[in-house]
Amino acid sequence: MRRMILVALGAAVLAAAQAAGEDYAFMPKGGRALLFELLDGDAAELARIAQARRSEAQWREFADVRGKVLTERERATLAAYLAVYMPLPEASLAALPPDGRDLAWNQCQSCHSLFTSHLMQDRDAQAWRNMFESPFHRGIKMSAQEREEFARYSALNMPMKADDVPPELRF
Repeated sequence: MRRMILVALGAAVLAAAQAAGEDYAFMPKGGRALLFELLDGDAAELARIAQARRSEAQWREFADVRGKVLTERERATLAAYLAVYMPLPEASLAALPPDGRDLAWNQCQSCHSLFTSHLMQDRDAQAWRNMFESPFHRGIKMSAQEREEFARYSALNMPMKADDVPPELRF
């Protein structure tokens, strides 16, 4: 029974993630999206992964042996996501935490252009962490883990090339 519930939850989460990704597919994939691709909807494997605690280097090795071809940046992005969030409480399997792409898309645009504030910025992870210390960013409703995920994703995946961003978002 528990396995059937996990399979159903995994399939639902995968479908939701794929549907959500349509709006911002031009951005590099985040760790959650990469994890779903890597697992091909295997909810039992997702449950095992969600209970594991590994270092970022160990998560990178995990990504290498899964049989899918990921770029070095995608492996690093996935490993960072897993290192920040895993292990998860079992109750969290129904909705895995947002990845850096989700967080940027959902948080940055409420106050300013995603293009100038995020997509074109070349910063290391510490510089992204420091951004949250500015007065106008302190109030952003993100947990410490979400801020860390955002910083790591952004350092690994930004800046983008301006031509890779849809014209309607270049402002």
